[in-house]
Amino acid sequence: MSDVRTFPDGFTWGVATAAYQIEGAVAEDGRSPSIWDTFSHTPGKIDNDDTGDVACDHYHRWKEDLDLVAAHGIPAYRLSLSWPRIMPDGRTVNRRGIDFYRSLVDGLLERDITPLVTLYHWDLPQVLDDGGPGSGWLGREVPLRFADYASFVGKELGDVVPGFTTLNEPWCSAYLGYASGEHAPGRTETPLAFRVAHHLNLAHGRAVSALRSVLPATAEISVTLNLMQVEAASDSVADRAAAHHVDLVANRVFLDPMLRGSYPQDLLDQTAHLTDWSFVEEGDLAECSPPVDLLGINFYNPMRVTAGEEGRPVPGTDRARGVDIPGPHTVMEWPIKASGLTDLLVRVHRDYGLPLVITENGTSGTSSLERPGPDGAVHDPHRIAYLHDHLGAVADAIDAGADVRGYYLWTLLDNFEWAWGYDKRFGIVHVDFDTQRRTPKDSARWYADVIARGGLLLP
Repeated sequence: MSDVRTFPDGFTWGVATAAYQIEGAVAEDGRSPSIWDTFSHTPGKIDNDDTGDVACDHYHRWKEDLDLVAAHGIPAYRLSLSWPRIMPDGRTVNRRGIDFYRSLVDGLLERDITPLVTLYHWDLPQVLDDGGPGSGWLGREVPLRFADYASFVGKELGDVVPGFTTLNEPWCSAYLGYASGEHAPGRTETPLAFRVAHHLNLAHGRAVSALRSVLPATAEISVTLNLMQVEAASDSVADRAAAHHVDLVANRVFLDPMLRGSYPQDLLDQTAHLTDWSFVEEGDLAECSPPVDLLGINFYNPMRVTAGEEGRPVPGTDRARGVDIPGPHTVMEWPIKASGLTDLLVRVHRDYGLPLVITENGTSGTSSLERPGPDGAVHDPHRIAYLHDHLGAVADAIDAGADVRGYYLWTLLDNFEWAWGYDKRFGIVHVDFDTQRRTPKDSARWYADVIARGGLLLP
């Protein structure tokens, strides 16, 4: 019989979802458009011009979806709230919106599933982005509104939700939304991305303070960052400097103000030709950095960069380009290198000392690769192999001393995968988007077995 590589007692096993990717019902019960509704309805922005209008219809089928989580013995569920469903104008409460999430959380608890609630997974109310050049995340008004939103949610759900996350992947909001234009709101002006990053840092800090003022002392507050494990393409001084620069722009632009109350001086120096950082006002950095209890990390692949002229542009910088890492790749063309997750966890633990949680990790198939076969099952051995290797990488990090306390698999359901639309499928449950039928994949049963035994089977 094979041995089991077990995880520490109390290790959290979960799955993760996001509101705009699964809920649908975009115009029901008082919800207003978000920037992603606007972006997805702009021709040419999303593959196949897909939108999140229906998505997985989770708004109407949430009980069925929670039953799937429970049936697979998954004890924790990370969800996000739709700000425009709760506050359609970004300010005024829509009772039907918050009542939906109260029912959803109560449904989780009735099934003995622990919720982890993310306040912001990219769906800014469109009305907050409609005020001209300084609107949305470009201005200082939205961080104030976000703190009010956090306070309200904390008051409404804090008695039943043990953990809240402020932001999901602010790197994507800032750089993909304002530098490369791949995400909402679709701007392509790199200097704006640094302003947005700062206002996201400020919104995070204000939300932490707002939550602390209304939540029980036992509540855990976190933020989720998609940190880059950056490698230099060679040992040359230029390539190592390029890797350091990308680490500053992608990682420490969030880590340091949130966790240390400062921006690295070399970040300011190396981006001075793009922005003067005058948007950082006196007192901001203290507001950005109230203590948090956990740091969530989303990881899919490492990045390799060069100072040379060949390769892919790295959003937010003109000093480095991304180059390929040899070896296997996902259908997203992302390199598969699980040891990068180990290296990242050990480094972040060493440098910042916070307890860590993997809040997203997973891999994609496509509609043609992942669909029910003649036997009615969906076979996804590539996902099982990816998850096995990355959970092994988490265990390696724990063995090396990193304080990693949980793992949330991305994702429960095939869903609206942002700019890729519906063809890219990350779910452990297949969704037929014509019928909304759910079919658990082989990976769902595999993950259920991992959770039941508390670890990975060893060969």
